[in-house]
Amino acid sequence: MICIDQPVLVRVTAMRSRVSRHLDPVLMEPDVMLAAPDRRPGAPPPEFNWRDYAAMLLHVAAEIEHSLMVQYLFAGYSLGGPQVPAELRGDVRAWQETILGVAKEEMGHLVTVQNLHTALGLPLNLDREDYPWGSGFYPFAFTLERLTPGSLATYVCAESPDGWSGPEADEIRKLAAADAHGTVNRVGKLYSDITEILGDRTRIPDVAFDASTVPRQASWDEWGRGYREGARGEFSNVPGVPAPDLLILAVASRDSALNALHEIGEQGEAPKPVPPDDPSDAGEESHFVRFITIYRALRELDPAVQDRVSRSILENPTTTSITAADAKAWAHLFNLRYRMLLVNLAHAFELADVPGDGAAVSPRGALINRTFAEMYNLRAIAATLVELPADASGSRNAGPPFEMPYTLELPRRERDRWALHRDLLEAAAALIETLRPLASAAGADYLTALAESDRLALDQVERMLGRATAGAGA
Repeated sequence: MICIDQPVLVRVTAMRSRVSRHLDPVLMEPDVMLAAPDRRPGAPPPEFNWRDYAAMLLHVAAEIEHSLMVQYLFAGYSLGGPQVPAELRGDVRAWQETILGVAKEEMGHLVTVQNLHTALGLPLNLDREDYPWGSGFYPFAFTLERLTPGSLATYVCAESPDGWSGPEADEIRKLAAADAHGTVNRVGKLYSDITEILGDRTRIPDVAFDASTVPRQASWDEWGRGYREGARGEFSNVPGVPAPDLLILAVASRDSALNALHEIGEQGEAPKPVPPDDPSDAGEESHFVRFITIYRALRELDPAVQDRVSRSILENPTTTSITAADAKAWAHLFNLRYRMLLVNLAHAFELADVPGDGAAVSPRGALINRTFAEMYNLRAIAATLVELPADASGSRNAGPPFEMPYTLELPRRERDRWALHRDLLEAAAALIETLRPLASAAGADYLTALAESDRLALDQVERMLGRATAGAGA
């Protein structure tokens, strides 16, 4: 038996130290930071110029948006189940749709941050933290956990605006700190720092923003499918719950970069100062307002009832901690579809927004369509996982693991990128066949539909691969 846990831990710890050694001085209080012996007043931290420093902060911002999106999805998936009291099922369903809507908006933030990367000539970053890692610029250590008053309190604090205070704020911060085992940081602080740097022409010159990259950036027309720009009044499939308002903002200049940062911050926090007695009076339903509204409703319930609004599922589930054969197989399929989504998204940014040949969809359009398809697949597979026992004891159910792939780097050549898509689809076909004898009737029907969808996707990939190979002169 070969033990790899210790070497892996050492390697991952070393990787994280490369990030934290730069973040530690950044997180000092301004007066302490300026007094540090290696800190020059009015200058970026050691080893950086201003552009590279902004790049690191945007790198962190991308990881935070990805991490929040995944944690909100997990919490939303955990809600519901037969244990929910009948009189609360409508409310819990509305809370679930609200939280999943916030997660979708975080996806919009993640994509917009990639546009900022692209406009500044920076590499994309679709990576994120993996549990149990956390760092001071991150709101709290990455944790996949079911929705409870404690986990919800961490989300409220992470999205809270500057100046939020009062007895309720103190109560929520205390509960959040207990759940997160430490202080929960505001996401808005990071965006304020990025805005300050990008807004200063003496630090970042105008020529740093490349308008020619816009055709390779994500656009609202492509990614806003099913959502109306700025129309929070449109309703989701749950009465009374507004549809998500995806912000997908192109960046061509300093002004558009600052506007994108402002819009992200406003949607996460609140568009105007928050009244201490009632944050929901702050106007537009920011993430902060939506979370604190659910928190208040949840805290009104008896503690025994609070525990029943979400399923009893594993915290930080993995394909190792899930040992029941059927749940483990579904968890592997979930991880693979998650990887496929990230690969589709990364590849789409490598292609310009150009029309297809005649009626045919463009390669970029095909990748975007498949990214949306994987979003639906993740929700469907998660719904199965949260209903399956995680192990033989049956004490807790499984959950979507959201385990990161071994790499997110794309091959350098276009034909090799399409070959990667083929590899993933072939791996999915093998997993689907493994799952068929273990699945319920409903699960088997889903697998049949998924296999057919993948067959059509593979045909499309083969055509793209043929074009890329021909174009390379091979």
